[in-house]
Amino acid sequence: MAKKFAEIKHKMSPRQLEEARTKTQAIIAHMTLDELREARRLTQEQLASLFHVGQPAIAKMEKRTDMYLSTLRGIIRAMGGELEIRAVFPDGDIRINQFEDIKKEAKAKGAPALAPAGV
Repeated sequence: MAKKFAEIKHKMSPRQLEEARTKTQAIIAHMTLDELREARRLTQEQLASLFHVGQPAIAKMEKRTDMYLSTLRGIIRAMGGELEIRAVFPDGDIRINQFEDIKKEAKAKGAPALAPAGV
């Protein structure tokens, strides 16, 4: 019979608990788009509804290795998050803010800011 995690966790040493936390954080820190959607407990259909596209468009986006930043930002926002772009260097990380004004620029040009481009 399967044991409940709470029972197993109760028997773990502080070192084992810390190792489990560290491994969990590493897994969470590196997810594909479909893994992120599943971790947020969303189906492709639910995300499609939030992003105002059809489910096949979400399936296609999740398989892509290249897409517009505006599309990715829209997907992340539909999941309830915000997209940040960082440059990672040995001496520290730099947050790139050049793409934060996409919405303002698109409005000025009369284009939709979060259109599912590149679908």
